Amino acid sequence: MGAAGTSSSGEVGRFAVQVITGRWFSVYASFLIMVGAGATYLFGIYSKEIKSSMGYDQSTLNLIGFFKDLGANVGVPAGLIAEVTPTWFVLLIGSALNFSGFFMIWLAVTGKIAQPKVWQMCAYICVGANSQNFANTGALVTSVKNFPESRGVMLGLLKGFVGLSGAIMTQIYLAVYGDDSKSLILLIGWFPAAISVVFVFTIRTMKVVRQPNELRVFYHFLYVSIALALFLMVVTILEKLYDFPRSAYAGSVTVVCALLFVPLVIAIREEFTLWNLQKQQENSISPTEIAIDKLHPVESTKPAELPPPPPPPPSSSSSSNQEDKSKSSSPSCFTTIFKKPPRGEDYTILQALLSIDMSILFFATLFGLGSALTAIDNLGQIGESLGYPTRTISSFVSLVSIWNFFGRVFAGFVSEALVAKWRFPRTLMLSLVLLLLCVGHLMIAFPIAGSVYVASVILGFAFGAQLTLLFTIISELFGLKYYSTLFNCGQLASPLGTYVLNVKITGMLYDNEALKELAKKGMTRSSVKELTCLGVRCYRKSFLILAAGTFLGALVSMILVMRTRQFYKGDIYKKFRDEAKPSEIDMVEATAGGR
Repeated sequence: MGAAGTSSSGEVGRFAVQVITGRWFSVYASFLIMVGAGATYLFGIYSKEIKSSMGYDQSTLNLIGFFKDLGANVGVPAGLIAEVTPTWFVLLIGSALNFSGFFMIWLAVTGKIAQPKVWQMCAYICVGANSQNFANTGALVTSVKNFPESRGVMLGLLKGFVGLSGAIMTQIYLAVYGDDSKSLILLIGWFPAAISVVFVFTIRTMKVVRQPNELRVFYHFLYVSIALALFLMVVTILEKLYDFPRSAYAGSVTVVCALLFVPLVIAIREEFTLWNLQKQQENSISPTEIAIDKLHPVESTKPAELPPPPPPPPSSSSSSNQEDKSKSSSPSCFTTIFKKPPRGEDYTILQALLSIDMSILFFATLFGLGSALTAIDNLGQIGESLGYPTRTISSFVSLVSIWNFFGRVFAGFVSEALVAKWRFPRTLMLSLVLLLLCVGHLMIAFPIAGSVYVASVILGFAFGAQLTLLFTIISELFGLKYYSTLFNCGQLASPLGTYVLNVKITGMLYDNEALKELAKKGMTRSSVKELTCLGVRCYRKSFLILAAGTFLGALVSMILVMRTRQFYKGDIYKKFRDEAKPSEIDMVEATAGGR
């Protein structure tokens, strides 16, 4: 009785170890890290607090927003560090940057320290936002390498949870802190850092073993994430219609946490299936056959051959000559820059960065991601200029976050299905998303009743879809060997586009309109602390420019569609399928043995 109890407890312990160290629990941990990695999308809520407490005008606030986007998109340092250090080190750096950056902003906004200079606030938010690159590199890149054949689906799910993070963290801060946007900055500081520390040793690169039901499991994760997104959307609509007490927010957070634990149940279920397959494989080996093999070894009919004598040791001069020849025969990375491999093979970093395909992606995302981020960052001021109350503006931000999720998941799952079944180029879907984004910009430039709600949905969907498609296209065209670095290089156009479109165009045009309003009232800039513009003209010119730039980006992206159409007509995952085939055969044999 005692021996049986000890054996069962030992089995439970071994199974728990397998769950914690398995691929599926690593995926679940990546989901939770991504939930905290999208805090930068909440800038539309707390930017008003920064502007009022610091006395900034819109151009200064947009400058801070640019440095937020700069930190969030310059992930090359994170990629290079990930090339030479383990994943846990990357995640720890990210958690430290996140807490230090946003905690300093919270101290400044609440007046607990002397008011920082503008460049200091820019540095704080840049450091805090840069932490999400370490979370993305540590969790997302590792998951893509662990599931290379399902990279589109995996990227869609992970980036989808990033898109939901804004709405999830909004519910948490309303339940914990109430309607206090200053406390939201504090939540952004400690919450994502804590998640990364908890799962720091869980996420790591593992051997690629494709399960026959792998895609079905990802669809189960998808259903849970869609249920979470729909719940958040319903709660967002109800918040607009009714005044929620603190207890109602606590109830919504409880449901959100329960839905976030459902993927853990799915991960445990899959690890339990693998556990049973391994036990069946062990039991299918007969001990009698092993004993017979040991008693009657198969003897060779060939006569024994003496081993050849060892070769004489090379002289020092000949060995040095061989080393010189090997060094001269290995090409330098600079000499192979323009000798690019076929699409889909592993490019070096310089080969990828200096390729025409990457240049086209850079130009398209310069306007695509740049204009989308400009619109999202200004959403709070857009709602204010059109006369919407603060609670409604928070609804806009939540809608962007939720539809950001749907865009990422849609681009991941739907583009994967289109590529697999009809060889539909993923690059063409990117062009279509950019055209959709133009519609969202025009709806803000010419607002009518309720148009900002629809524009928020389009902006969130198009922004999320762009990110998933961009990162998936980079992995398909340039390989996975240096994906940690190339993944982060791919979004470098975003901060540049944001600086030009947000700071130099949108912010300046907004301030000009506000100054015109002050001049009509006989006032000057020094007469008011906060420069505010009210009316439909505040953002009309700037969003017409954003729409025109995005349309140009869509036209340029069609060049990439023409260049890659033959590539997508082939089997782009054949290499990974061949590498994973031995492990898949073992799993099938284990299943057959159990039967």
